[in-house]
Amino acid sequence: MEKKRYEKLVVQYTPKVPWVKNAIVAFLVGGAIGLLGEILLRFYVQALEVSRADASVYMIVTLIFFASLFTALGFFDKLVSKAKCGLIIPITGFAHSMTSAAIDYKKEGPIYGVGSNIFKLAGSVILYGVVAAWFFGLIRYLIEVGL
Repeated sequence: MEKKRYEKLVVQYTPKVPWVKNAIVAFLVGGAIGLLGEILLRFYVQALEVSRADASVYMIVTLIFFASLFTALGFFDKLVSKAKCGLIIPITGFAHSMTSAAIDYKKEGPIYGVGSNIFKLAGSVILYGVVAAWFFGLIRYLIEVGL
């Protein structure tokens, strides 16, 4: 088959991605996660009478718990297929990646299975997060010192 004809067939049968719709859905769902986080934060401040800093930790742990629970129950992926990146980008996506890796490799045992593979997806996020934090910290330091 000719290369140009093949490329034409690929373009013809490749499904069209609704970029604008996906972006709007991700924006709305991400905003809803942020709103839920703020509601939890205020609830913990008022109900437990703790500082906002302590309530922030409780809120993050709550979101991580529910993301991990929904992953273990098997319906987080279905939610993500509808909500797109709005559900995967926040801390819930990080929790999902670690929980799903742990579930996938649990049959291989705690060391060679879960321990070796739990950071498969999350490892790159941690690595590049640390590198970016170091890089931007260095830039901030150089700006403050005046170089």
